Amino acid sequence: MAPVAVDGSGRLLNGFNGHKVDTMNPHDLVQFDKSLTPKKYEIKGTSPDSKILFTDVNIIDSTGSDPFQGDVYIEGERVKFVGSVPNKDSLIKNSNVRKVEGRGRTLMSGLGDAHVHFSWNEGDLGKLGGLGVEEHTLLTARSAQTYLDSGYTMCFGAASAKERLDCVVRDAINAGHLPGPRYLANGKEIAVPDGDLVAGITAFASGPLEMREVIRHHVKLGVDQIKLSMSGEQITETRDAQDCYFTDEETAACVDEGHRHGRRLCAHARARDSVKQCVKHGVDIIYHASWIDDEGMDMLEKNKTKHMVAPGLNWLIATIYESGAFGYSFEKAEQVGYKKELDVAIKGLKEMHRRGITVLPGGDYGFAWTPHGTYARDLEHFVKLLDFTPMESIVAATAGVAKLFMREEELGKIKPGYYADCILVDGDPLKDITVLQDHDKLNVIMINGRIHKASYKEFLRTETPQATIEPQAVPLTNYVAYSLDDGTKRTRIGHLDTKAGTIIPLSFASGTPLENLYQTIEIGRDQIIPGGEAFALTER
Repeated sequence: MAPVAVDGSGRLLNGFNGHKVDTMNPHDLVQFDKSLTPKKYEIKGTSPDSKILFTDVNIIDSTGSDPFQGDVYIEGERVKFVGSVPNKDSLIKNSNVRKVEGRGRTLMSGLGDAHVHFSWNEGDLGKLGGLGVEEHTLLTARSAQTYLDSGYTMCFGAASAKERLDCVVRDAINAGHLPGPRYLANGKEIAVPDGDLVAGITAFASGPLEMREVIRHHVKLGVDQIKLSMSGEQITETRDAQDCYFTDEETAACVDEGHRHGRRLCAHARARDSVKQCVKHGVDIIYHASWIDDEGMDMLEKNKTKHMVAPGLNWLIATIYESGAFGYSFEKAEQVGYKKELDVAIKGLKEMHRRGITVLPGGDYGFAWTPHGTYARDLEHFVKLLDFTPMESIVAATAGVAKLFMREEELGKIKPGYYADCILVDGDPLKDITVLQDHDKLNVIMINGRIHKASYKEFLRTETPQATIEPQAVPLTNYVAYSLDDGTKRTRIGHLDTKAGTIIPLSFASGTPLENLYQTIEIGRDQIIPGGEAFALTER
């Protein structure tokens, strides 16, 4: 039965005695077993002394509540105050606090993607298996940075083209060696013989015993979750999306073995029977679910506290309408069945949303016609095709993905105590959800309380800068680069005092440290001040 109304909090009244279905925060009902909680990774490199104040921002806190004007104060890795900031005036005058004047721009949580392939090459996936590990590692690291450059601070791995690529890049991000989002890593997707989508990037197993063995192998690699490739894909022309290649016994064995080792399972499950197997045997995250039928929908609704769905909708849309430039015509896509699949998938996903089943953005990016960097298209698709409101789409991509990470108490929202993973947007995504696709409108990107992207102009002050140490009698222009000794090996710029044998750290007028010599040229000497106490050359 179609919904008859929507209340003020985004809950559908489904017509049965006014029973409310929460379409704003359906993920709140999901309760994964605590034994499946991934390792709580931390990202190194944020100084506990870091202080950042955003003033006059339009705050979307990802609770589903209306946005509100206010200020946000961040200390170290976490948000400390939201809305009203005590001692705001003294913080503004404090030269150790970096200030960003919001001027009414939108401050919101960094985005999340539930279906990520760092190691996909935006080209022929068949060649990935033969790509050298060195080249493939660089490609994967670049993809990770592209996610962060796009405002994404949480990514859930949906398969890796080589066994350890995801794990290696995840660990490098957490160590502070590479820029990238918070990441939960996967390994090669598991398929039965003659059931693979791309042979060179697949792990094979046949029967319950082999499945268990391959699951254990993935666990030893250090993955956070494990992917099953259960159904086909129309583009192969040999593996139909409506076919399920796993038996009940194989699916049950994978789930049992994975859960015994504290790992959740996700599955490429387009086919009707693959979706039913996922629900029946407890595969935690269901990808696609295009051909779900009425029975499968009822099963999923009854078990919606145990599952999340990430449809990868952009892959279908782009394959049909945007792949012609790459040699895959609209006529071909329609002929093999993609247009029909998109139509039935939209119908099914709308019904899931109506029933309060958790559906998360994650578009299967990294193919030629779904390039890295275009991830926020998913939010537009949710609004235009799946009947999500802009706020529901944003909440799904923030608080919803945080729940997928099983860290909803500290990720995905702009609230005191939460990690300062946020973006400052020049625009209002509630009025125009597509603004999140425009990287130029993402004025500030932060992760873990550390600024990843911001123009130096965000920190220029009109008042006379107050140096953090006494002004120097000589110009601070004898620039040298040095590495921090905090384990990250990040670079800073200082002034070398050859007579004293010391280096004075240098910063912008706001107090933000200079990180490269180009910045000294870009802003000019008048905007450079001492950024800390001098230290002896022998100290670092």
